[in-house]
Amino acid sequence: MSKDKRRGLIIVNTGNGKGKTTAALGTAFRAAGQGFNIMIIQFIKGSWKYGELEAAKKFDNLTITPMGKGFIKLGAAEPEAADCRLAEETWSACEQAILSGDYDLVVCDEVNYALSYKLLPVQRVIETLQKRPSYVHVILTGRDAPPEIVELADLVTEMREIKHPYQTGISAQRGIEF
Repeated sequence: MSKDKRRGLIIVNTGNGKGKTTAALGTAFRAAGQGFNIMIIQFIKGSWKYGELEAAKKFDNLTITPMGKGFIKLGAAEPEAADCRLAEETWSACEQAILSGDYDLVVCDEVNYALSYKLLPVQRVIETLQKRPSYVHVILTGRDAPPEIVELADLVTEMREIKHPYQTGISAQRGIEF
């Protein structure tokens, strides 16, 4: 389907279960096979080394950009200024990719964390999503998607944890969790 006939979707993968990023990567992999140009921007992956970074190198139409510093400090009355600054920088990269028209699919991986932790204003994200070119698909991942984002979305999937290997002491494994 040509860009001018396609209706870009807003897709949200949220919930406390595993698979939000994995589902987004699966969609990106499918889209890459259809010749889409894809940008994946990761909010809290920082300098960590993930299998998807190596896999993306095998595609000329799929780019992953890890940003942020990794896990953020929670529990304070106000978020730390440095965390807010990194979230703003990362969203600016997402916004540029979404509005540029250069990409058919933009994945904003873990953006829901930045929104739910108040590192980034929800309204700013909504405004960008509403201004995007009509053919651009956007996937937003992370726990606790704000209700305003859920309302705006065309497709929302909630991953719900039923059983996880962590519960029995099995650590994260290469190729499955990273």
